[in-house]
Amino acid sequence: MSSMNLTVLKKKIRLKNNLDIKTISKIAIAHSLFKEKFSIPRQPGLVSFESKIEMLPPYNRPEALNGLEEFSHLWVLFDFHANDKADNSSLTVRPPRLGGNKKLGVFATRSPNRPNNIGLSLVKLLRIEGTDLIISGGDFLDQTPVFDIKPYLKEIESYPDARSGWTDDLVIKKLKVVFHCECVLELKVKITEVLSLDPRPRYHEDGYKQYGSRLGEVDVHWEVIEGVVRVLEIT
Repeated sequence: MSSMNLTVLKKKIRLKNNLDIKTISKIAIAHSLFKEKFSIPRQPGLVSFESKIEMLPPYNRPEALNGLEEFSHLWVLFDFHANDKADNSSLTVRPPRLGGNKKLGVFATRSPNRPNNIGLSLVKLLRIEGTDLIISGGDFLDQTPVFDIKPYLKEIESYPDARSGWTDDLVIKKLKVVFHCECVLELKVKITEVLSLDPRPRYHEDGYKQYGSRLGEVDVHWEVIEGVVRVLEIT
């Protein structure tokens, strides 16, 4: 091989390596009620309480958000930072909405276990406070790194006649939530929204069991009996 061709080959190898190891820097941090992965809604938009996206330097400047207040919804690209390192060895997942008993290709699901641990959620923009975005409908773990934010365009991105594959016939069923302990109204509303979605692992429904969910600054202890969520204690 000539020295010229060898030089070109080395440049191509360096370029490939640079692409392989290129990292994405975070532009913001999401703050939410969810302090652990358990109990996070399986899809965005299923809960209505507020979360906050805190813009980080150098993106926490008003000009970066100029015009964003005119949009009602945003796409948020983020990192599933609490997942284990991306594992490409398994290309199938067991969707909880199918009972956890059927395998589907990872790209036919919205499982958080992605090859690159990258998530995409559609959220509602409630208001902008300084350079913080106050949103609802977020499904973010607290302290989630955010990679990018884009406005949602209903004229381009809404397709009412689109097919939703294996999810077309699935209906989100909410459980009744009853409280057997004292709880202030605001917190009760938030707990009800989360637990009514039944965060239990579908493939672990093997009889009676008590669960604990950390929401904000409280730990909620609960059980499910005959399809009813019973909140037993809040500490």
